[in-house]
Amino acid sequence: MKNSSPISMRVLHRYLGFFLAGIMAVYAISGVILIYRDTDFLKSEQVFEEQHSPNVPNEKLAEELRFRRLKVEKEEGDMVYFQNGDYNRSTGVAHIRSMELPYVLDKMTHLHKASTEDPLYYLNIFFGCSLLFFVISAFWMYMPKTSVFKRGILFSLAGVVLTLVLLFI
Repeated sequence: MKNSSPISMRVLHRYLGFFLAGIMAVYAISGVILIYRDTDFLKSEQVFEEQHSPNVPNEKLAEELRFRRLKVEKEEGDMVYFQNGDYNRSTGVAHIRSMELPYVLDKMTHLHKASTEDPLYYLNIFFGCSLLFFVISAFWMYMPKTSVFKRGILFSLAGVVLTLVLLFI
């Protein structure tokens, strides 16, 4: 029997899927790149020179330079050396080296880091809700008594179990 509704669950699932295909591709690529965030994979070195207050004591240097963890490696005269650069106490000039992703990849990985102050927050909410809709609507594709539906439930449960196992090991 033909569905009398102009928009069926299958049609909604299909076109929302096509719409989200681009978003999912960007999320997939940026997610894989984020796995390597602790390495220099695809990154290039950038050197910045910043002017700061002179004579900052070592205890306050991390705060002044906006580093989470800063360990002073050595001091020679007015120069303080740390892992990613140096700081001249007399002039207040700091040279900071960092490894950065290319501009486009950096913007793509920002999707995963968006907070409530970021406009990408709304895209993340929409994307998360859309994926939840996909999960639910996938079960409307087949009648509950069919073998495809029952096998689909088993595969879904296997996905949940695998995810939980990987989360807790």
